[in-house]
Amino acid sequence: ANTSDCFARSYLDARQKFLGAASTAGAQLEAIRLPGYQGRDGEALYLDVALLGNADAARLLLVTSATHGAEGYCGSGGQVSLLADDSIRARLAQADTAMLLVHAVNPYGFSHCHRTNEDNIDLNRNCIDFSAARKANPGYAGLHPLLLPASWPPTPANVAQLQDWIAAHGELTYQATVVGGQYDFPDGLFYGGTQASWSSNTLLDVMTRYSAGREQLAWIDIHTGLGARGHGEKIYAGRQDAAELARAKAWWGADVFAPFDPGSGSSSTEIAGPVSGLAYRLPRWQAGQLAVTSMALEFGTVPLPEMLHALRGDNWLRQFPAAASAADAHTIREAMLAAFYCDQEDWKGMIVGQLKTSVVQALAGLKATPASR
Repeated sequence: ANTSDCFARSYLDARQKFLGAASTAGAQLEAIRLPGYQGRDGEALYLDVALLGNADAARLLLVTSATHGAEGYCGSGGQVSLLADDSIRARLAQADTAMLLVHAVNPYGFSHCHRTNEDNIDLNRNCIDFSAARKANPGYAGLHPLLLPASWPPTPANVAQLQDWIAAHGELTYQATVVGGQYDFPDGLFYGGTQASWSSNTLLDVMTRYSAGREQLAWIDIHTGLGARGHGEKIYAGRQDAAELARAKAWWGADVFAPFDPGSGSSSTEIAGPVSGLAYRLPRWQAGQLAVTSMALEFGTVPLPEMLHALRGDNWLRQFPAAASAADAHTIREAMLAAFYCDQEDWKGMIVGQLKTSVVQALAGLKATPASR
């Protein structure tokens, strides 16, 4: 398939391309509907699952998209490119590995071009034990009214107040406070929720069912928005376990960054520090039974200040939809799409090429790694 043809600018079009490519590839399909919500065009919303290769294989390669909804425009295109690639199917057979593609973990955010879900929850801040104490982020309370102003675009006074806060606390503290996650302001940025979301529970159920009886799981979660344009930063998404980290680096390269390593040089780590509630915590229900090797593949789009500005605008529009003119709403939505999806040929080619490389490396790693039991 033509690389560009794999990508779409709407959830509805992306889903149709995914289902079509999955059917053509002979995948087993499962559609799980998000109840009670509609998409931007009034469509039903689904988390779709496609299983390719030997369904009973001891090894499973999982590739997920749209954990952060708007990032699904990239992730979906990458998944469709994998389904359309005959050489990937051949490698699955050679490695005796099944590949599970989970399309649109957060279908509401994907369709409406929000990073968060139907409840404004950031799924990568939502996978925590809600019976335990939340990670504190005391600095966010003072920033919240500045990040969510009464009007948009921000007034000169709001801009000046925010700059004063940054000058007083430092740029890195500002970024870490905003991006690190918070559990006190449901109308705020990077909100983790008060309980597990539909998407978190559904993904956990899918992973539990499809990994049952297997020995090894490789997981690539596709993200966008941080780092150099088109570059796929490899962010280790496993436990603080030396053997597990070593395995990820052996498979995917020495440039796999570990978020708990402050000297790693990762753009995401420098910005957020170790984040609580990441989705990679989900597969731990089978600890000891399943050897898990996982990473987030984060593709760069626009500079960080531009991305954060787009998120602020999107959040403002969700909280005050009646306050925006049609032109302002359109501008905000276009900025959100541009912050997480570059609709250019060279960028799409970089996504497809780097994702295929990571998949090929994972299949080789799975094949070469002895069974866990």
